[in-house]
Amino acid sequence: MTMEARVGVVVEGGQRALHTATAVNNTVVDAGNRKLLQQQQSNKPSLNQKQGGSISHLIAGGISGAFAKTCTAPLPRLTILFQIQGMQSETAILSSPSIWREASRIVNEEGFRAFWKGNLVTVAHRLPYSAVNFYAYEEYNTLFYSNPVLKRYKGNASLDVLVHFVSGGLAGMTAASATYPLDLVRTRLSAQRSSMYYQGVGHAFRTIIREEGFWGLYKGLGATLLGVGPSLAISFSAYNSLKTSWLSHRPNDSEVMVSLSCGSLSGIASSTATFPVDLVRRRMQLEGAGGRARVYKTGLLGTFKHIFKAEGMRGLYRGILPEYYKVAPGVGIAFMAYEKLKKLLSSVPN
Repeated sequence: MTMEARVGVVVEGGQRALHTATAVNNTVVDAGNRKLLQQQQSNKPSLNQKQGGSISHLIAGGISGAFAKTCTAPLPRLTILFQIQGMQSETAILSSPSIWREASRIVNEEGFRAFWKGNLVTVAHRLPYSAVNFYAYEEYNTLFYSNPVLKRYKGNASLDVLVHFVSGGLAGMTAASATYPLDLVRTRLSAQRSSMYYQGVGHAFRTIIREEGFWGLYKGLGATLLGVGPSLAISFSAYNSLKTSWLSHRPNDSEVMVSLSCGSLSGIASSTATFPVDLVRRRMQLEGAGGRARVYKTGLLGTFKHIFKAEGMRGLYRGILPEYYKVAPGVGIAFMAYEKLKKLLSSVPN
C-alpha cells in the first residue's frame, strides 16, 4: 500500500505539473496573440482616420486651387483672348497681339475689374475641381502602392515617378470630367469683350442648353481630357521629383519656398508640353458661342490640322507667354497652399 501511495502521489504531481505548464504556455500564447492583434490594429488606420484624411485632402485641394486662381485671374483671361485669336470671328480677333496693349485695352474699355470677369464661375469651378483633383491623386497613389508587387519597390525613384505620373493623369481626367460644364461657361464668359452675349453664369447655362442642347455643355471634352491628363501627369510627377531632389540636397530650406519653386517649374514643364491641346480645347469650346457660325467642323484632329495649316506651328502656341506668367505663380501657389493646408488640417482632431 505504501508503494502504491507513493506511486499515486508521483503520478498526481506529474499531472499537476503538466497541467500547470500547459496553462502557462496557453497564457503566454494568448498574451502573444493579443499583443500581435494590438500591433495590427494600431498599424491599421481607423475609419475615422481615413475619413479625416479624405476630408482634409478635399478641403485643402479646393481652397488652394480657388486661392491660386483668384491671385492669377487677370492672366488666364489674357491667355484665353490670345488663344482664340485666329478664329474667324470679330469677337476673337485681336488687332494688336501684344500682352500689354491688350491689358491696356481691357482697362480702358471695360475697367480694371474686367480682369476678374468670370472669376466667380472660375472659383465655383476651381473649388470642386481642385478638391476632386488632389483627393483623387492621393487616392490613386494609395491604391497603386497598396498593390503587393508595387509595395515591395516603394522608394525606388523610377517607380515613384511612374506612380505619380499615372496618378496625376487619372486624377486630372477625373476632376475635369466631373466639373467640365463650369469650365466651358467660364471660358465663354472670359472670352467676351465689349459685346455681352451671356449675362452671367445662370444665363450662360440656360442659353447654351437652349441653343446647343445639353451636350453643348460638354463641347470640347475630348480635347480637354487629352490635354489635362498629360498636363496633370507631368505636373504632379515633376513636382514630386523636383521636391524630393531639392530636399535631399537642401533639407533645411523653407517648405514654402520649396513648394512654390517646384510647383512653378512643374507648371511651366506641363504647359509647354500640352499647350497646343489646350489651345484647341479653348477654340472648340467657343464654337457656336453667341450664335456665330462654326469655324471648325472636323473634330479634334481636324481642328489641329486647320490651325496648323492656317497659322503654322506658331499658331498652336499662341498665348504661351501669358500662359507662363499664369502657371508659374499659379501652380506654385496651389501646391504651396495645398501642402500647408493639408498639414494644418491633419493636426486638427477628427
